[in-house]
Amino acid sequence: MHFTSEQLLDDNVLERSFTLGEIPGILWTPASASPSAPVPLILLGHPPLGLRRMYPRLVDRARRSAADGFATATIELPGSGERPSWPAADRARADLRRVMEAGEPVGDDIVDALILPLVDRAVPEWQAALDALLALPGIGGPVGYSGGVISVGVRLAVVEPRLSAAVLFAGSFVPRAMFDEARRVTIPLHVLLQWDDEGNDRQAALDLFDAFGSAEKSLNAHMGGHTGVPQHAGDAAARFLARHLR
Repeated sequence: MHFTSEQLLDDNVLERSFTLGEIPGILWTPASASPSAPVPLILLGHPPLGLRRMYPRLVDRARRSAADGFATATIELPGSGERPSWPAADRARADLRRVMEAGEPVGDDIVDALILPLVDRAVPEWQAALDALLALPGIGGPVGYSGGVISVGVRLAVVEPRLSAAVLFAGSFVPRAMFDEARRVTIPLHVLLQWDDEGNDRQAALDLFDAFGSAEKSLNAHMGGHTGVPQHAGDAAARFLARHLR
């Protein structure tokens, strides 16, 4: 991990950009973090739209987490942002756009081509980032995950033993294969669902929630479209993470 820039935000949160091999990322740490008092860490998931485009939303979430005493970090997903193009992913996105613009149902083949290779590539990168982040002074466990793509969060919750709790954003297509993985998830979960999400299969999101094997899981559904998540929904998610990471 190599830090490439840093700035102190106006609420005394240190923001540092980094690279991990070819993978860009951002780390935010609160003023309370120190080698003698390491803080918990939250991994901020996001859709493959590029860190530049997602930055305003990510930094808002990071600032809220810093106020609760947590460090947060995110990385650029494969094939998005400033990373090399991924022709297979580009074709899958083009197929999805074509089908949705035509008003046709999105078939399993398109969902699988869009999501499963992303999960297979992204999750090991998240784990490598976690290795590097936990080796830094001032950052310790426990570790949480917050965000989407929901299938990435599901896979991480299954394979990463350092993950203690997760907030999952239901707003992306879910391959049928992920339902079997969801049954193996046991960590506490807080799932956010926008009831009128124009690009999301609501029933699939409900079925996925039902499949989760966690003894503690909550589904928080709110009226509105994909970008209409109310402020109090974010507050509830932050309280959930605070309860499990402190």
